[in-house]
Amino acid sequence: MIEYSDLELQYAAVVRQHFLESADVKRMVADELSGPAARAAELISTALMNGHKMLVFGNGGSAADAQHFAGEMIGRFKIPVRAPLPVIALTTDSTVLTCIANDFAYEDVFSRQVEALAQPGDIVLGISTSGNSPNVLRALQAARLRGAYTLALLGGDGGAVAAEVNLALVVPVRDTTRIQECHITLIHALSELIENRLNAL
Repeated sequence: MIEYSDLELQYAAVVRQHFLESADVKRMVADELSGPAARAAELISTALMNGHKMLVFGNGGSAADAQHFAGEMIGRFKIPVRAPLPVIALTTDSTVLTCIANDFAYEDVFSRQVEALAQPGDIVLGISTSGNSPNVLRALQAARLRGAYTLALLGGDGGAVAAEVNLALVVPVRDTTRIQECHITLIHALSELIENRLNAL
């Protein structure tokens, strides 16, 4: 049996509390978000089947989530061999991001890319734990003007973004950590549903 120091036991209690809090939040929102997530998966799958693409973006941890989602779709999630799916994270090109931020404004780093890339019928997905990120909001507004279908992964009360999108998946808590953990769970669930739907064709 491993013996731990008093300090290690204190740390272990913090780790355990993180897991328990995360599980509690996920249980709380599971029923609330299952239906909207199923609809999001259907909308994304249908768009991809019809030859459209998905653009996804966010800031900080949400940027990592956007890239994670694109990786699951272009690479694979669970199915070993399948066709890649056209999902583009708008957070990865440092030249484009810094050019727009320098020549225009940081609030335009995603909307400028959406204006260049989004076409009618595409899916544009913004991720924001607060729901109030100005650059995410602007990009989703630009997407709607271009005839794209807009989705968002949000937290809290959904913020300003919730009112601007066709479908919002809102984790109704204020703790950013717990919101991000729910977002990545949603991304994994969506990845499985989308992958299975398109691989069945």
